[in-house]
Amino acid sequence: MIFNLLQADTTMEAISGAMENAVQAAPQATEMHESLFSMFRMGGALMWVLLALSVLAIYIIGKKWWVIRHASKIDQNFMKDIRDYMGEGKFKSAVTLCRRYDNSVARMIETGINRLGRPLTDIQSAIENTGNVEVARLEKGLPLLASIAGGAPMIGFLGTVLGMVKAFFNMSKAGNNIDITLLSDGIYTAMLTTVGGLIVGIIAYFGYNWLTSNVSDLVYKMESSTMEFIDIVLHEPGDDENK
Repeated sequence: MIFNLLQADTTMEAISGAMENAVQAAPQATEMHESLFSMFRMGGALMWVLLALSVLAIYIIGKKWWVIRHASKIDQNFMKDIRDYMGEGKFKSAVTLCRRYDNSVARMIETGINRLGRPLTDIQSAIENTGNVEVARLEKGLPLLASIAGGAPMIGFLGTVLGMVKAFFNMSKAGNNIDITLLSDGIYTAMLTTVGGLIVGIIAYFGYNWLTSNVSDLVYKMESSTMEFIDIVLHEPGDDENK
């Protein structure tokens, strides 16, 4: 019984200590939040520009990742099934298969199937045109992301220059009564905008290169599938009538 009471007291003390720590941590978290917000405000109007650019960069990265991921879903047996259908003359079944997958490679192959019976150069040209449209759709938004990667650090540097101008202006107004507090606002603006610009630029830079690499990999798959389809047309044309 005594042991149980001692154990209960120990548990209550532990709970009480945890509650006290939580109460102490809450003001600290609030102070940290206020401190970050105040630092953001001290960065000046350019910090809002950098914030907008960061949101736009993250949106582009997320959206293009989703588009490229969907376009890259290519079944390993897709071209094998296309070869089998075309070898058997089941062109309608091949088109249906392409529409079921609904990705960049499938749309290119569908274009080629719909051009069967025309000269090989016409088939290749139609597939290439479809491929160019698909690549343009995949790359849409990447130039803007590249501009953010290059422009955000420049905006941060502009804030640095403006901050130093503000600091020296305050010094000139103070005359001989120069105080370090007169320089603090300008220096804060200079440093914070530099950090903000670099952070946004780094996010956009690595996001751009990562997305570009994924697009390049997908283009390689598209070219490989196109060559395989042309090989099917040349060596296994199949029957002329649909089954």
